[in-house]
Amino acid sequence: MCKMYGNKGVNIVFNIFNTNNKNNIKKRKKEYYMKFKIKKNIILDQLVNVSKAISSRNIIPILNGIKFELTSEGLTLMASDTDLTIKSFIPSDKIESIDTTGTIIIQSKFLIDIIRKMPSDVVNFEVIDDLKIMIYTEHSKYNLNCLNSLDYPQIDIETKDEYINLKATDLKTLIKQVIFAISTQESRPLLTGINIKVNGNVLEAIATDSYRLAKKTIILDQTISEPVDIVIPGKNVDNLDKILEDNEENVEIHVFNNKILFRYEHVDFQSNLLNGTYPNTSSFIPNDFIFIITTKLNDLFSSIDRAALLAQSKEKNIIKMETKENMLEISSFASEIGKVVEEIYLLNEINDVNFQIAFSTRYLLEALRSFEKDKINFYFTGEIKPTILKEINDESLTQLLLPVRVF
Repeated sequence: MCKMYGNKGVNIVFNIFNTNNKNNIKKRKKEYYMKFKIKKNIILDQLVNVSKAISSRNIIPILNGIKFELTSEGLTLMASDTDLTIKSFIPSDKIESIDTTGTIIIQSKFLIDIIRKMPSDVVNFEVIDDLKIMIYTEHSKYNLNCLNSLDYPQIDIETKDEYINLKATDLKTLIKQVIFAISTQESRPLLTGINIKVNGNVLEAIATDSYRLAKKTIILDQTISEPVDIVIPGKNVDNLDKILEDNEENVEIHVFNNKILFRYEHVDFQSNLLNGTYPNTSSFIPNDFIFIITTKLNDLFSSIDRAALLAQSKEKNIIKMETKENMLEISSFASEIGKVVEEIYLLNEINDVNFQIAFSTRYLLEALRSFEKDKINFYFTGEIKPTILKEINDESLTQLLLPVRVF
């Protein structure tokens, strides 16, 4: 019995163990091995895009990394904080060479800066060990620790048969015209997002912080069969705006019960939705006005911007407006500095109406920045009641401001 399990037996068992171990190592190396070469500007642009989904508050360490998945068809980059997922695809014809395919998670910290500062226009990526990658050019080399792609959570990017189509330039304009009005108060989470409503071929985007409201209406080139009423987190919309370019490319918008997908060129941008019912803001917008004034946008903006220099503080930055004959007087006052008065001509006659009102300078300037045409109407309902701003002969954009009581 002892001879049967002597040294020879031990050696046999030991060799079998070693053989299995070597096979396991080969499999692991094959699984993680990846090598390719790509132009710096191409991968850098897409890394910047997907990195917007990485949160500084991630509690899952692997979500601080960017997933690289290389196949013969191209390179897919993905990042997520579970609330927002961004995936970008670089087709193989945009990659200089693909030696070996594979998947790896590269920690995002320092990665973008490393690639940005590489001295060459072409960068090499090569996995040199199970969880190490070498990023190098002819005269520069970095070895970075990686993470196991098998530990990365499964995140599905879904699409629907029916989706909304918008041109990128129109979507960027919509975002610019409403996003500044969202609330920054986490105590009212729904108001930190943008409310998107679609009925038939009419799309509305609404944002409010309860002191102001921005509403943009777009007539679609299609009719959507099911009504849409959702709230997208404002911080995610802001990141989407940074990815979109001001071009005529189509953006597919796929809406689900708890998430929304924006598909643009080679980028998938998937965001969770905020839970709850957005306030019915239609009742906030008045229809009856005591009078209307018309001004040139650039003249008004410049006058307010100059008058704001003497406002007392950024938090209580108040601008007063007063109508005098066919002039609009704009003023601000700081007790320790002095007073400034600006005057601009009105473009309409108001029959000697004398009217005073005051606004937050920041709120008023942000509302004015949203307009693109040069003539603006102010619709007044009273000195302490909401004021409406619209472009002449254009009902697609409405800005509502609550005045500040100072008189």
